[in-house]
Amino acid sequence: MELASTIRGTRYRFASVKEVLAKANPPKSGDDLAGVSARDAVERVAARAVLADLTLADLRANPVVPYEIDEVTRVVEDDLDDQAYRAVSHLTVGQFREWLLDVETTGPTLRAVSPGLTPEMVAAAAKLMSNFDLMTVGAKCLVVVRANNTLGLPGRLSSRCQPNHPTDDVEGILASAREGLSYGCGDAVIGINPATDSPESTAEILTAIDDLLRRNEVPTQHCVLSHMTVQMKALGDLHCPMDLMFQSLAGTEAGNKAFGISVKLIDEAWAMMKERGSTRGPNRMYFETGQGSALSSQAHHGADQVTIEARCYGLARRYKPFLVNTVVGFIGPEYLEDGPQISRAALEDHFMGKLLGLPMGCDACFTYHARMSQDELESLKVLLGAAGCTYLMSLPVGDDIMLNYQSTSYHDIPTLRRLLHKKPTPEFDAWLDKKGIWHGDDPGPMFGDVAAVK
Repeated sequence: MELASTIRGTRYRFASVKEVLAKANPPKSGDDLAGVSARDAVERVAARAVLADLTLADLRANPVVPYEIDEVTRVVEDDLDDQAYRAVSHLTVGQFREWLLDVETTGPTLRAVSPGLTPEMVAAAAKLMSNFDLMTVGAKCLVVVRANNTLGLPGRLSSRCQPNHPTDDVEGILASAREGLSYGCGDAVIGINPATDSPESTAEILTAIDDLLRRNEVPTQHCVLSHMTVQMKALGDLHCPMDLMFQSLAGTEAGNKAFGISVKLIDEAWAMMKERGSTRGPNRMYFETGQGSALSSQAHHGADQVTIEARCYGLARRYKPFLVNTVVGFIGPEYLEDGPQISRAALEDHFMGKLLGLPMGCDACFTYHARMSQDELESLKVLLGAAGCTYLMSLPVGDDIMLNYQSTSYHDIPTLRRLLHKKPTPEFDAWLDKKGIWHGDDPGPMFGDVAAVK
């Protein structure tokens, strides 16, 4: 098939579907760094014109990394629901976008079609959408999951309590966790990024957090974000409690190899969690992603970072995770340069993950050398909340003392809930009321008091 479009008398030709996808992408510093972006705005328009006329069947037939050389592509293709695929395969990308935005296309309809979509399809649609479009469709996609509580119900906004400590001091972690819980944070997970990536440290932190949650009867989950192999040793050899198992994912086999993982390893971890995990389930895995990760390890195969990010979600859905989180501005300005690019990426990722059937959260954040202001970050949190984002991060004053980046603070979460008329998970909401921390939409007498959690 010819991949070409004429704009103002100039004929623009593209060598492959992969090139069309890349050059149709909104401006991203990472695509510029990879040398795959459009030369100018006119070429970008030409690429979008070509993309709009491709069918979803064309995109399935042309994954950006071939089936023969990439296990992520094989997982997506081999697990695809053919009946759901046939319902939309005839649509062009332009028609697919219009169908997604149609008010008669409801959340249950999107959920039914989701297993038949490939990452390239949802990435293609994202490239033809405005930020408002991405929010509109993202808000329609409801993905409900359960571990120790129920995540993703309508009218809910959850948070990960992130009580990191630069030396993994357990008492410091517990103090920060108690503060977060007293602000109504942590219904998605109490998740700690460890400074020491060892089974012993992982087990020690998990055991301490588990004791805190049990003593206070907190209906949530815990997780330590060490490497998957470290968590497997902590669970298998040290027999520690573990509600969720974590791993960062990339969108290509080579990118995952750089992370020290493979589909076989994740399969083993998933099986171990189903057998030994302490959560009531059935959703037991936690994955994090971020645009640019494959480029940083030279594992992007010449594809753009939005499409590669979508492929992360195509892999993640194999494991029916409880949480998936795009850490949207964490890698740095080499990949997302400023506030507009970071905000755009957050809305793209949320839309793509939700459409692929994942309970998408977002770490709305930036590193200190990116050109993003606090006002832009706060605006992004509101956009994500309005778009139906399942959960956001929460940490002391929004400034992580261990990872050194700016994110969402403990006090942002109750503010967002009140602003957007949203609540935490039903089980956590009832617990907050019982503890006197929060009564419906109003702070309780123990609001913000760490003494509320012993």
